[in-house]
Amino acid sequence: MAASQNPLIPAWYDIVWSGIAVLVLALSVIAVVSISRSSTQLTARQALGWTLLVILVPVIGAFAWFAIGRRSPATSSE
Repeated sequence: MAASQNPLIPAWYDIVWSGIAVLVLALSVIAVVSISRSSTQLTARQALGWTLLVILVPVIGAFAWFAIGRRSPATSSE
């Protein structure tokens, strides 16, 4: 018995969305690794906040980390 295909959704559509999902996952993993490597510049609370942002809001969080987070040194005066 052959698998039935949905005539309304072409096969390339699944391939494109799978590729996008892989790219989002890779971007998130790269961002989390980058956060962990910059732990000397970040406090534990800042690193946790950035990591949660990247995990909970993957695309926006990762782009925010690369645009804002990596540039700003820890300015903690405690």
